[in-house]
Amino acid sequence: MSSPAPNAAAVRWHGVANAAALRDAACRRILVAAADAIQQRGRFTIVLAGGNTPQGVYRMLRGADTDWSGWQVYFGDERCLPAIDPERNSRMAAEAWLDHVAIPKSQVHTLPAERGARAAAQAYANTLRHVGDFDLVLLGLGEDGHTASLFPDHDWGADADAADTLAVFDAPKPPAQRVSLSARRLSRARAVLFLVTGEAKHDAVTRWRAGADIPAHAIQPQAGVDVLTEASLLATETG
Repeated sequence: MSSPAPNAAAVRWHGVANAAALRDAACRRILVAAADAIQQRGRFTIVLAGGNTPQGVYRMLRGADTDWSGWQVYFGDERCLPAIDPERNSRMAAEAWLDHVAIPKSQVHTLPAERGARAAAQAYANTLRHVGDFDLVLLGLGEDGHTASLFPDHDWGADADAADTLAVFDAPKPPAQRVSLSARRLSRARAVLFLVTGEAKHDAVTRWRAGADIPAHAIQPQAGVDVLTEASLLATETG
């Protein structure tokens, strides 16, 4: 396990009414970030998250008015399964969104997890070698506080000398073998946006807000982190 740095970056919590409102807000933030990045630097580098909440956002992005030719798409983690397996994050994103828009295929950088965790981690590290700070990183939050494939009681790659990618062989949920960007590399971003829905996440949100040493807390970009979540998850229980 890797602990966050002593001076943790700011975490800004944004409560919305429900999952639909969260999807709307997330789409707006993504498209504003894309427009700004393309205007300022000529391209938009985004890291995608897996899971049900991002899937709804991706479907909404199909109809977006944006310069798709400027998008460069990366993935925060992947399961070591065949490339066409429906449980792959890349497959979900393709079916929900990427296969329906004009982003050049060469600009969608899937994580080759079908090669196995170690080989895929090395290959993706090479892919990222000349990529600077990401413009936007999308992340989710698990019930245990995990994000990407950074799990409690595992190495999160949060140290200053951590590699960009981590090979995971003993994930606590199937499949056991995965590849993840490290907390350090995920933190090399101009913006990080967590998307959190579902009452099952209440405990993880409460622990994070209390400063618990969970994987999500190790994501510490210089500009801080924004968390879009249902307002009900921010409610504090009183006895």
